[in-house]
Amino acid sequence: MSATYQLALQQLTDSALPTGAFAHSLGFETYIERELVCDERSFGVWLSAFVGQQLTYSDGLAMRFLYEGVDVGLLDSVLSAQLLAREVREASLKMGGRLLEIGGEVFPSGELADYQELVREGLAGGHQPLAFGVIARSLGVPVVPALSAYLFATVTSLTQNAVRAIPLGQNAGQRVLRQAHDAVATAVDDVAQLCWDDFGAVSPGLEISQMRHERQRARMFMS
Repeated sequence: MSATYQLALQQLTDSALPTGAFAHSLGFETYIERELVCDERSFGVWLSAFVGQQLTYSDGLAMRFLYEGVDVGLLDSVLSAQLLAREVREASLKMGGRLLEIGGEVFPSGELADYQELVREGLAGGHQPLAFGVIARSLGVPVVPALSAYLFATVTSLTQNAVRAIPLGQNAGQRVLRQAHDAVATAVDDVAQLCWDDFGAVSPGLEISQMRHERQRARMFMS
């Protein structure tokens, strides 16, 4: 069983999985435009803040609550409410929708079908971390490996996009990923300690940059 879910996690987190992650910066493009992110070091600083804030207090905590039995419809509605930047909210729904579609074909389960039905009926949006969490849990993946895999897959996608946008060299991208190991491990530990009142407590600076991206004159990414 362990080997089975490890292979499934590798497939779900592969950069070739067609969820559209290559089209989203989730706000770092705004920092590039303002020349605050311009090289390997500055992108690493932004990435660490993003992992420690938005990925921890929103996506990561949503996945933990899902594993603890909180209703997926409730979590979906709270995520829709707390993702204040329209583009980031839409990105979560677009990538989540693709993940639900792919999961339904490749890793079908009753739990996944129930979430898909909520989305079809308009009772849920289908957010990416919840889609990933539902698939992972139905495959028997424990919460810590599932959370670690999801967070690092997001970090990998963002780093690949930064390699193109800043631009960074491929080796620099790998150095950033290696340095992000600690941030992801810390995020997993932090998620375990948080409570419901912490859900959605994201740095305003990150959210403002994501909102500004909507009106950025020239850009490569959808968010």
